[in-house]
Amino acid sequence: MREREREMGRNRILLFPLITLYLLAHSELTLVTGNRKHNTCKVSGYLTGKAGTCNPENDSECCVTGQLYPQYNNSPPVTRYTHAVMTLNSFEAGGDGGGPSECDNKFHNDTELIVALSSGWFAKKSRCLKHIKINGNGRSVLAKVVDECDSTEGCDAVHNFEPPCACNIVDASQAVWKALGLNPNTDVYNITWTDHA
Repeated sequence: MREREREMGRNRILLFPLITLYLLAHSELTLVTGNRKHNTCKVSGYLTGKAGTCNPENDSECCVTGQLYPQYNNSPPVTRYTHAVMTLNSFEAGGDGGGPSECDNKFHNDTELIVALSSGWFAKKSRCLKHIKINGNGRSVLAKVVDECDSTEGCDAVHNFEPPCACNIVDASQAVWKALGLNPNTDVYNITWTDHA
């Protein structure tokens, strides 16, 4: 009887990774604010993680070698009130933002009102150096887009050995958090945003 139980246990251990891979392959990311479902992004692939020198500042998630991380080729449509998750990012040299900003190949002070957008929203640099209006905590602020929060690449030095971003991220400087009256130690906050003419 014990031999049979051991065999069943081994079969469960073998099945678990297969079930996990199946669920990941058929998964999608949904942004939920309150009880309403707002945006859905389908996973376009998976990046195999590779660990390296990762700055864990601002509670950054560092890649684990061999772990699979979802990639997203798209982001939800931009409306007057586009729902997003705002995360905290340092755009300074040596910060958790990794390499210089994609739009101007420069590092920026965290005192600047600046953001990085998920790849779908970054739209191949079409929003570079333009302003977006961010609403949160009963306030609003204009911030300049200077970088991409890459939703397809990651786990390398350019990306601070962090996984690809989700499809619905507005990665903001400390100055943006302060302008909205938020505590930067929160690290994640639901917001809405739109393009600013």
